[in-house]
Amino acid sequence: QVRLVESGGGSVQAGGSLKLSCVASGSIADRNCMGWFRQFPGMERDGVATMLMTSSFRGRTNYTDSVKGRFTISQDNAGNTLYLQMNSLKPEDTAIYYCATGRNWVGCTSGSWRPGYWGQGTQVTVSS
Repeated sequence: QVRLVESGGGSVQAGGSLKLSCVASGSIADRNCMGWFRQFPGMERDGVATMLMTSSFRGRTNYTDSVKGRFTISQDNAGNTLYLQMNSLKPEDTAIYYCATGRNWVGCTSGSWRPGYWGQGTQVTVSS
């Protein structure tokens, strides 16, 4: 069983930065793709950034258009901690952010990936 524990959320003023962390445990075989999703009130979770953790394309990333150039997804050398560096934050980035992973990696770098495991979520609030 995979377990994901997020940290790093909080409140920041517009233009500020936050760095989210996600510590993963469990079978590496169940973590072929990892990523960050966010959920706005009353909406479904949408992908923010993903990273392929397997295959010859390991490390390939994908970002939703609204965060390109502002957010960066990365991992530690062991591949057990996923990060999301968020710069130039905007009020519209306010959401609950979830770490996700899964054995399935189809669509991991094209924006159509469906995770199998989720973290508990961490709130990010950006004030104007």
